[in-house]
Amino acid sequence: MSVTRTTDPDLIGFDPARLARIDEHFGRYVDDGRLPGWQIVVTRRGEIAHSSTYGMRDVEAGAPVGADTLWRIYSMTKPITSVAAMMLWESGRFELTDEISRWLPEFADMRVYSKGSVLKPYTVPATEPIRVWHLLTHTAGLTYGFMQTSVVDGLYRAAGYDLLPPPGVDLAGACAVFGEFPLLFQPGTAWGYSVATDVLGRLVEVVSGQSLDAFFTDRIFGPLGMTDTHWWVQESDAERLAALYVPDPATGRAVRHERFGAAVRQQPVLLSGGAGLVSTAADYHRFTQLLLRGGELDGVRLLGPRTVRFMTRNHLPGGRDLAALSVGGFAESNFEGVGFGLGFAVLEDPVRSLLPSSAGEYHWGGVASTAFLVDPAEELTALLFTQLMPSSTWPLRAQLRQLIYSALID
Repeated sequence: MSVTRTTDPDLIGFDPARLARIDEHFGRYVDDGRLPGWQIVVTRRGEIAHSSTYGMRDVEAGAPVGADTLWRIYSMTKPITSVAAMMLWESGRFELTDEISRWLPEFADMRVYSKGSVLKPYTVPATEPIRVWHLLTHTAGLTYGFMQTSVVDGLYRAAGYDLLPPPGVDLAGACAVFGEFPLLFQPGTAWGYSVATDVLGRLVEVVSGQSLDAFFTDRIFGPLGMTDTHWWVQESDAERLAALYVPDPATGRAVRHERFGAAVRQQPVLLSGGAGLVSTAADYHRFTQLLLRGGELDGVRLLGPRTVRFMTRNHLPGGRDLAALSVGGFAESNFEGVGFGLGFAVLEDPVRSLLPSSAGEYHWGGVASTAFLVDPAEELTALLFTQLMPSSTWPLRAQLRQLIYSALID
């Protein structure tokens, strides 16, 4: 499966010379060592207008990025888990308002952090149970250990939950531990990026009666032909895997990070619905086309179009944006004018966000600087793949929009 260009850009409203600026701009990141390499795909009206690769998937091995390079997509796993959950919702298996303790009793009688330290936190009872929609919108009050901005995330780290989970713990075991921690805020009152999508993945397992990997394979990857999207990279595919990098603090140049990079080469014990997948541009392109087409692709329908539209509206309390409701220190993008739906950030106000996309565009990315966007108004999708942690190192996502939208001339 490939993502080669399928039409002349000017036939679908792009200026080819302006579109070529994408490669020129991001090429400089590789040439001066800030990125190892990248892959970019831009589509409009179902046609691929731009597809390019540059640089190395493995600098040390001298191996260039190829069309079939395997990328750690990390949090770009979250929209797939959200689609899985909404497939079950469409089947009537739960309501968005249902308390998750109905299936995951470890989340009954939650408490909320009030004051104190990691060694002696003081908590109060939760005034609202965690509901399914809280997981989908990151308004449950859960957090991530790697945030390092609160006592609550300190409790996660003390239990071994940082960027990687403790060895030997599966998804059920992790959720049992998460249920013991106090919440960062009262459910439904704020937005906090968190393990909520991992908990959602566990909910998918319990409700469906399948493991998360089996559900994804049987219900999503198989029907869509996403044959290169997996939870780990087997030895036969290892040569296609991009190496993982971090910026050198002194020079800003990308340097290899072997510890986190090696984790994906082993079959995971914990199937992370929030960050566990490896994929290719071709596979994730099919996923974004499914979304753009309202839940159907090549005769395969996973969701109804009204469900996709419902998922990609702002579901935050009071219709407010992430800038008003975000807590916990997440700083991967400008949150002004950006809401959050059921698994996606949703652009509400392009002017306030300083993003040149259309209102209603939705998107997300991964910690290794991967990103995608879907713009229904322009019938446009874009994918960016590279492997540099953290994603806040360089303003790649904003710059990609800047270059794509300035190339539209119709």
